[in-house]
Amino acid sequence: MRIAIGSDHAGFELKGMLAAFIREMGHEVTDVGTHDTQPVDYPDFAKAVGMAVLEGQAERGVLICGSGVGASVAANKLVGIRAGLCHDTYSAHQGVEHDDMNVVVVGSRVIGVELAKELVGAFLRAKFTGEERHMRRLNKVRALEAHSPSLQG
Repeated sequence: MRIAIGSDHAGFELKGMLAAFIREMGHEVTDVGTHDTQPVDYPDFAKAVGMAVLEGQAERGVLICGSGVGASVAANKLVGIRAGLCHDTYSAHQGVEHDDMNVVVVGSRVIGVELAKELVGAFLRAKFTGEERHMRRLNKVRALEAHSPSLQG
């Protein structure tokens, strides 16, 4: 699978470790930045990861910032991105299985390296079930995106 990975300065070190881990799992990794620890704005990298997924350059994305909250909020502004902030393995795989989550977000100042690897592993191994109830709910999410007042006029 092709994976886009990105972070702000707070997630830079963890991003490098997770990119190596993802490659060890046998996936192709595209690092969309940042490329050092100089302060940057997390929305830029949320956009870069999200656009890589939306444009078909990657099947899924991994996004890291200090808490994970800001990057998650920013990524979810892109229509078609379903980013979930995860701190437990159940949410990391269930978000894909039930909600077709295509970006996992982690907070580098909230969790450690080993848990981050477990979360990313669970996210990447998971498959969307496509069950009727999950499709129905996903279609309702898409309808919300299509009718968002912020997207009109």
